[in-house]
Amino acid sequence: MKKASALVRALAVAGVVAALTGISACGDGGTSGQAQTSGSTPITRTPGSTAITGTPVTTATAGVPYRFQPQVNTANGAVTFSIANQPAWAEFDPKSGLLSGTPGADEVGRQFAGITISASDGITRATLPPFTITVIDQASADAVTLYWQAPTENADGTPLLDLKGYTLHYGPASRAYSQTVRIANPGLTTYVVQNLAPGDYYFAITAYNSSGRDSAFSGEVSTTVD
Repeated sequence: MKKASALVRALAVAGVVAALTGISACGDGGTSGQAQTSGSTPITRTPGSTAITGTPVTTATAGVPYRFQPQVNTANGAVTFSIANQPAWAEFDPKSGLLSGTPGADEVGRQFAGITISASDGITRATLPPFTITVIDQASADAVTLYWQAPTENADGTPLLDLKGYTLHYGPASRAYSQTVRIANPGLTTYVVQNLAPGDYYFAITAYNSSGRDSAFSGEVSTTVD
């Protein structure tokens, strides 16, 4: 049977925020369905200027895709992004601010420090605090790594501008989810569920907005922990 540590599956979340007609919308982490990460730290400017928010994951697992995309609010039109101290194994999209890539086994143990992502609307500029990404080895056999796409639309097709995060659901049977993990950062789209006992596990994810409204479930993925 396939080891759980080898599981890297996409949970399709895009466009599933249900019953949020006309609401503008845009998170990570917890353990065993209880813990929650702190919120993102915004860099704010004067009214009408640019603000950038997001809390990046500070570890990247060798052989597992890493993704971080900050969120930006601006009243001055189109925004372009820039990065300093970009890891060699990662790509950066100056149009969306997405930092993504898959570190190799030869990167294990390395730290990529002083990474900063900035956003500019041509008038003002905002920068996230510097962060460090440490590359770690593959998760142990009692862990499952999951990643997903951030939704961009409400169920009615309107833009999603107020996404606040995700809830990861999992359990020992299909659609019988006994555990939840609140992921309170819309910029984080990967999570490692650790310390799983041997057995079968099924996973799905929902998104939620600032009003606490949840989307429908994503597609389900499953694996076996030996």
